Amino acid sequence: MIRALKKETLDRPPFWLMRQAGRYLPEYRETRANAGSFLDLCYNPKLAEEVTLQPLRRYNMDAAILFADILLIPDALGQPLAYKEGEGPVLDAVRSAKELASLSLDNLHSVLNPVYETVDRLSSSLPESCTLIGFAGAPWTVATYMVEGRGSKDYVNIKKWIYSDPDGFQQLIDLLIISTTEYLLKQIEAGAEVVQIFDTWAGVLPDEEFAKWVTDPTAKIITAIRARHPDFPIIGFPKGAGGNLSQFVKETGVTAVSLDTAAPLEWAKTEIQPHVTVQGNLDPILLVTGGQKMVDRIHHILETLGSGSHIFNLGHGIIPQTPPENVGLLADTLHNWKQ
Repeated sequence: MIRALKKETLDRPPFWLMRQAGRYLPEYRETRANAGSFLDLCYNPKLAEEVTLQPLRRYNMDAAILFADILLIPDALGQPLAYKEGEGPVLDAVRSAKELASLSLDNLHSVLNPVYETVDRLSSSLPESCTLIGFAGAPWTVATYMVEGRGSKDYVNIKKWIYSDPDGFQQLIDLLIISTTEYLLKQIEAGAEVVQIFDTWAGVLPDEEFAKWVTDPTAKIITAIRARHPDFPIIGFPKGAGGNLSQFVKETGVTAVSLDTAAPLEWAKTEIQPHVTVQGNLDPILLVTGGQKMVDRIHHILETLGSGSHIFNLGHGIIPQTPPENVGLLADTLHNWKQ
């Protein structure tokens, strides 16, 4: 993984999968049931370590990603958060600059300290050949949940705010830049070898707003991390960025960029891969389907991106309906691949 992030071209690309620890695994569901609530699982270092390690025991991935959640930051800032069955995350929405007064950095690290302990435990328990990835949500994506109060299909409230009061919304983004930077720095100090910044809802912004709310905040976080750790590898994932991806890569300073499922491989090979390592981008639904169709697509991705630095992954996270045996087939296909 580290060699690929240093832009080496390898006979076999390293691989890991977004949401590789999760509900598709029966052992995860058992641990989750024992933990109590989802937040209890995130804040229990022993159990969070266990679920991080579970997919490695089955599939021998080249990297493990810390088990946590992108909404731990608003929780640590003081925004009430709950995970409700059938609804997902629900927060007390913040929709104006005035309401930002309810948020504070004062308890950030005390709330998130169990996450740092999980990273520390993993840095000792992972196999030596396995890279430990820390992560955080990007300011724009975390803000969408904070403003909408839950997942959204149309993002009406947050878009109304950026159009009607961009200066007020910038205050929320600035708070998230600071807290996310501090969070990632603590993960690095605890033993994370790579971090990924997830901007899952980057693609809902129109072109003229993308740089301000996606590229610029990510660039500020990376600049701050690199001031302390100059060569530290950072992966960006602005899902749905489309044609804005080239500018994102150029202006943020990411070491690697994760391609969503819709990113054209030939375009990525000629326009993106010469500049940074690319990661991706099998459709998660093909992983649900499995079989020869999946294997053929894996081979196509490997053949297209294999002449440059590449980390194999999905175009987004594993979904709960995924049969574990299909992940096994994917892992076997990748382990047996030779350039």
